[in-house]
Amino acid sequence: MKLKILPPTLRPNNRYLVLDIKSEVKISKEELVSAIWYGCLRLYGELETSSFNLWLMRFYDLNNYSSKNSNSIMDNNFNNEISYYHFKAVLRCQRGFEDNVRGSLALLSNYNNKKIAITTIGISGTIASSIEKFIN
Repeated sequence: MKLKILPPTLRPNNRYLVLDIKSEVKISKEELVSAIWYGCLRLYGELETSSFNLWLMRFYDLNNYSSKNSNSIMDNNFNNEISYYHFKAVLRCQRGFEDNVRGSLALLSNYNNKKIAITTIGISGTIASSIEKFIN
């Protein structure tokens, strides 16, 4: 007997978060997934994180970006060139848990002794509209 697919009214509602990721080293999609889970597990634990229904839908590797930093307070040498890798991603989570996921990703600043900064650009109801609004 063939199993029937759930009708749309019984499926859980999802939201899609568009993430802006900056890292000092090049990271892969698997490393990003691991970092996202690490951040959520550290803040909320296994029980709460399991209800987030996280899934990385798209991963975009943007060009290496470098800029001159002339107003740095931390560096004594003003001619240092700061370069980082820039990525964008679309992350699926269950509706109602968007703020929890955003908070746990914002607190993540270091993963496997590598500096990483993850910010949320926007939230959308479909993958197509999230790509159209926030990535293109």
